[in-house]
Amino acid sequence: MGTTSDLREAFLNAVEQAAIACGPWKGKGDKNAADQAAVEAMRACFDEVPFDGRVAIGEGERDEAPMLYIGEPLGSMVGMPNATQIDIAVDPLECTNNCAYDKPNSIAVLAAGPRGTLLHAPDCYMDKIAAGKDLEPHLSLEGDVAYNLEQIAHVRDKPLGEVKVVSLDRSRHEQLFRDIREVGADLHLLGDGDVSGAIWAAKDDGPFDVLLGIGAAPEGVISATAIRGLGGVFEGRLVFRNEEEEQRAMHMVGDDLERLWSAKDLCQSTNSIFAAAGVCDGYLPGVVFTDSEVTTTSELIDVETGGVLQRVKSHEL
Repeated sequence: MGTTSDLREAFLNAVEQAAIACGPWKGKGDKNAADQAAVEAMRACFDEVPFDGRVAIGEGERDEAPMLYIGEPLGSMVGMPNATQIDIAVDPLECTNNCAYDKPNSIAVLAAGPRGTLLHAPDCYMDKIAAGKDLEPHLSLEGDVAYNLEQIAHVRDKPLGEVKVVSLDRSRHEQLFRDIREVGADLHLLGDGDVSGAIWAAKDDGPFDVLLGIGAAPEGVISATAIRGLGGVFEGRLVFRNEEEEQRAMHMVGDDLERLWSAKDLCQSTNSIFAAAGVCDGYLPGVVFTDSEVTTTSELIDVETGGVLQRVKSHEL
């Protein structure tokens, strides 16, 4: 039986092909068409992969999505004895709005791990904190905003005014923004894309010290996989907008709804990988088309080794 890492080339190809497929929709104002193109391209790639795959996080339930729905079997060895059993969390086009209007940080992205090791995260919100490995023992959602930002300033030996915080620009964050500004930290806002924001915050050479705020829970699992590989901080706590979401989460993750989820809780195996390809410039450079070819920039993070592979590849049109 193989490992997740044995399939790294197939996973890189899947995100690259999704990025290529939705690339022509950049700036066209049609997020649904862009998303559909990415979904169809990524799904087609999985048909040829020699594994027994399953979608753990995807485009929705079976009655909501025709492909890459939660629970969908993937690969050319489904049900075969000794096949490598893999769960995949996919977002074929993260930041559909950004692709539609050619704004930064639209990516095609996935996380993969052995069967049952990626949390089947409910479709609700998650309060998140993400940062680099030097901050791993020092930050937690159990601390308030001032505590965490003061810890960063202390560990990194910089004034609070130079601590760079990234967060989604949402009205639900009004109190968070007041707290950050009261401390005096340097706040940067993203229109969409907290997967990119979390990875930026976790990388040693990233532009931000920490990501704070509430984003989608499924993307939290994808971010946690990358950050477990990078050795950084990731914590999340589920946030519910209504009783229906809370009941659904209870069915999926049990009755401990106040639990603080670490990266190791969300991605439970080191035999896991994260893969992404840029669509619009941002965390990764976007796809570039010429008359005869398209160039992609993709990144793979191997959780077991901590290795980060970034590649630029030309594809014939």
